[in-house]
Amino acid sequence: MIIPHGDEYFMQQALKEAEVAYEADEIPIGAIVVMNNTIIARGHNQTEMLNDATAHAEMIALTSAFNHLGSKYLPDATLYVTVEPCLMCCGALYWSKIGRVVFGTRDTKSGGLRFFLDEDGLLKSQHPFHPKTQLAHGVLQESCAGLMKNFFKNKR
Repeated sequence: MIIPHGDEYFMQQALKEAEVAYEADEIPIGAIVVMNNTIIARGHNQTEMLNDATAHAEMIALTSAFNHLGSKYLPDATLYVTVEPCLMCCGALYWSKIGRVVFGTRDTKSGGLRFFLDEDGLLKSQHPFHPKTQLAHGVLQESCAGLMKNFFKNKR
């Protein structure tokens, strides 16, 4: 019998990836891709290690998921990411046709959704993902935000 896991369980798994990034002195963002209640891909920021500005957690998790499935589209998958995706990652998620995006905490400085929000923080138009993509946020928000705050506090 398969016991389905909820958003909090999978966000905890994304947080584990973020902690790997934190320990490697990378900005602590983690992502996982889930299909049929199973994690099929993982990623965490590796921009410093790879000397690659595009090596974001989402990009690494997406590439791994594409390779795992042998497909360039993920309509039946969910991406869990600890921090709101940047505009680059939003574009990649759009092209992946991912079924659902769940993120933990907003990124008011670099988050890609800020271009689509009104003054109250509500979506003023369609989100930047594929039209069929569902969006959820705020899952384990305090834990996701806390990891980022600790990382940058220790940098100052």
